[in-house]
Amino acid sequence: MRMTTMRNYAEKRDFIRMKVDTEITLVDAETGQSFKGVCRDLSGTGMSIEVDQYIKENGEYNTSLPSNNEAFPSFDTTVKVVRCTDIGNEKFLLGVEIISVKN
Repeated sequence: MRMTTMRNYAEKRDFIRMKVDTEITLVDAETGQSFKGVCRDLSGTGMSIEVDQYIKENGEYNTSLPSNNEAFPSFDTTVKVVRCTDIGNEKFLLGVEIISVKN
């Protein structure tokens, strides 16, 4: 393995993944189509989201992850789909990169 490849892999793991298992709303940035998923985990740079439909790679979506605490707002982002994996039973697991966080 080349040194740059090793460094790139290590940099991707600089953020701890946090288990979330919370409903998330996704809105297609191009069409405005809205649907629900389940955010399985969250890191500083991305999320894993389980959905009921195939989602094309490189698509951009606005997301809203509700807060369980009234003192904190929902976590709203724009994400880019980097992979969509069929996990069976008509379910797909998205790997998404967080492009921006909305205030």
